[in-house]
Amino acid sequence: MKICIILEGSYPYVRGGVSNWVDGIMHAMPQHEFILWTIADSEEKRGKFQYEIPQNVLSIQENFIDEALRSRINKSRNIKFSQRDKLEISNLIRCKDPDWSLILNQFTSKYKNPIEIFTSEDFLEVLEKFAREDFPFVGFTDLFWTVRSMYLPLFYLLEKPIPKADIYHSASTGYAGVLGAFASIKYQAPYIVTEHGIYTREREEEILRSDWVSPSFKDLWISMFYMYAKCAYQQADRITSLFERASLIQQESGAPPQKCQIISNGISYDRFSAIPLKQDHDWINIGAIVRIAPIKDIKTMIYTFSRLKQEIENVRLFIMGGIDDEEYYQECLSLIEHLDIKDIQITGLVDVVSYFEKLDFTILTSISEGQPLAILESFAARRPVVATDVGCIRELIEGSDGDRLGNAGICVPPMHQTKLLMALVDMCRNKRQRARMGKVGQERVENYYRQTHMIQNYLDLYESLYKQTQRIGLSQKVSRVI
Repeated sequence: MKICIILEGSYPYVRGGVSNWVDGIMHAMPQHEFILWTIADSEEKRGKFQYEIPQNVLSIQENFIDEALRSRINKSRNIKFSQRDKLEISNLIRCKDPDWSLILNQFTSKYKNPIEIFTSEDFLEVLEKFAREDFPFVGFTDLFWTVRSMYLPLFYLLEKPIPKADIYHSASTGYAGVLGAFASIKYQAPYIVTEHGIYTREREEEILRSDWVSPSFKDLWISMFYMYAKCAYQQADRITSLFERASLIQQESGAPPQKCQIISNGISYDRFSAIPLKQDHDWINIGAIVRIAPIKDIKTMIYTFSRLKQEIENVRLFIMGGIDDEEYYQECLSLIEHLDIKDIQITGLVDVVSYFEKLDFTILTSISEGQPLAILESFAARRPVVATDVGCIRELIEGSDGDRLGNAGICVPPMHQTKLLMALVDMCRNKRQRARMGKVGQERVENYYRQTHMIQNYLDLYESLYKQTQRIGLSQKVSRVI
């Protein structure tokens, strides 16, 4: 079986939960072949892989958003749209569920250079009407460049060659989700959407906090990503999430309930369960296995650790992970210097297994998460966690229905320094509690979150969809094309 995995902003360019998940699936399925269809922000990342690519990967088709945004305007042609074209372009830029099959068939085959669409008189006519009706008090030039920035990457990606595969599997919605939907239409192949976090929620939080999007256009940007998600959900044969609440959020955003399935994350339990507990009791060591990025809220971690040092002198913090955002990383370093905090080490990428031997417990301060592998690894190593109540974290710490094991850590509200401080002080001062919670966490992972279970679930899903396709064809799927 040939499986095409569509990736946006993750494997193989950055390390983290989604990337580790992809790498684990491919290594665990040597009997199948994989094609990687990747989307990254900058062409500087071309070929700069953070993982050793498995031998069963046939090819990697790399795409970069900044290539699209550097496209040059060709004024020599004036493209004419039919009335139907105008209607669907209007629906697209208004984020009102366009006829995606027309967008695919017309606009990706009719025009060789996608930027030609944005410079045509007919497009400007559609945009002028949109401006009069929805943005009467915003400059037309600002609206033009906003819409261009929103949709040029989509058209750029859609005009690239689509690799042929037996199954398409996108690891998010967004651009990757739309590409997966279109590939499924083109080759009449099954399509799976998997979300670790809810992509639309994460983009919404990012846009609301951003200063690169004008306040006048933030709702429009957010609506675009919700529209892309609905496109992916409607075309998908199966939509997987990590936990029940995430599945319900997907359904609220347009995912048909009958397509939804929960497949929990899993880790290599034996790799972490054999790690011995820390023997040195002179220091209390806290570990954060986390990428340096705003969504991980490293600054709240740093501020709170500064306050913790005033309460407990013999405590250290190890922040272990790659740098996703260089500007944010520099801000974190400046904050540590400004607060004059001792005993924080930002290690970069390290072998977390060896570092676990130094740790008493771990911390995660994210403002958005799915089902963090870092917490599962910490539990398997008998280290409890202090973590924010986002995504599936409360369920991991306290257990789900039928799990009577108890608490494996302390859950606190996101961005709440005082409650985070109280939890850290409690965990630092109570060695017996740490030992009890560590045992609970380890047993929870052993029972419910082993990688072998996760791999088997995806293997079963691939094989069932493939056999279904071979048996009955895709006539019903084609008839309901988005």
